[in-house]
Amino acid sequence: MDRIDAHHHVWDLSARPHDWLDPEPMAPVRRTFTLDDLAGPAAAAGVTRTVLVQVLADLDETREFLGLAAASELVAGVVGWVDLTGPDVAGTLAALPPGLVGVRHGVQSEPDPAWLNRPDVRRGLAAVEAAGLTYDLLTLPHQLPAAIDTVRALPGLTFVLDHLSKPPIASGELEPWRSRVRELAALPNVFCKLSGMVTEADWAAWRVGDLRPYAEVVLEAFGPERVMFGSDWPVCLLAAEYARVADAAGELCAGLTEGERAEVFAGTARRAYKLH
Repeated sequence: MDRIDAHHHVWDLSARPHDWLDPEPMAPVRRTFTLDDLAGPAAAAGVTRTVLVQVLADLDETREFLGLAAASELVAGVVGWVDLTGPDVAGTLAALPPGLVGVRHGVQSEPDPAWLNRPDVRRGLAAVEAAGLTYDLLTLPHQLPAAIDTVRALPGLTFVLDHLSKPPIASGELEPWRSRVRELAALPNVFCKLSGMVTEADWAAWRVGDLRPYAEVVLEAFGPERVMFGSDWPVCLLAAEYARVADAAGELCAGLTEGERAEVFAGTARRAYKLH
């Protein structure tokens, strides 16, 4: 079965600072990671194409990622960053090289839980829609109400929820995350990535059973045709090697039909990001 990894990163610590890697728990991934580092594990997991996702709020990083994608047979598209509150988001997007399939901003780091509702942000998102791109929602559970409002307000824009909105898997709590995700999933223009779960669980002791209640919520709420696999490599290495993340996703989807698994592992990503 053809496989697309709809969410991974690379970073070059010699090119620019990555302050988010400074805290001690991040030490295992505090080094440069390249597409060459990914190629072997991805191939071993049957992954043939990927989506490379921004790390920093830095337009130069996005330009570099587009250059990497242009030179790579592995990367099918880039989810980059632009300043959504900038004066000319449309012009900024138009000036970027080919290969951009979506935009993302680290909403999870914004202190205002209603950041997505700001008029300047909404104007930027309207420009993303006009450019024919997708918008990745990187939110925490308490930011989901604003995400719901935003997805509802922009029915022509395709949204993708990253990492299930980072539910508290380590503690085993489901509410209010579950209710909010179900409300979000009721809107037809939003997809969800089955990604980032292992790093929300106990890094040292997680089991697939710990992830299953959360995966079941999104698979039921969105349906397999709106759920896509993402490794979140190399962040996932804090809790699991690439192969184990891919195997866990396979176990979580084992009860689906062959056609439904084909959606989660390839078809959904193709549609959400208009991949060729």
